[in-house]
Amino acid sequence: MPKIERPPKKRVNLLRREGVTTVDWKDTNLLRKFISDRGKIRSRRVTGLTPQQQRQVATAIKNAREMALLPYPSQGR
Repeated sequence: MPKIERPPKKRVNLLRREGVTTVDWKDTNLLRKFISDRGKIRSRRVTGLTPQQQRQVATAIKNAREMALLPYPSQGR
């Protein structure tokens, strides 16, 4: 039985769709889209962002965590 290969699913760039040019750490509703349910930052493969955008998002999430607007990753057990 021959294996049928599917084309990879195209990931949508959330920042481009929302029309965001610079990521702000105070915009927690937007930043929550880039955090998993356990509080971890989602990877670029999952989010579909450019490297520059991913760096901006990661920095903004870290700043928002310092200001207690977003949770730190929970301890897995």
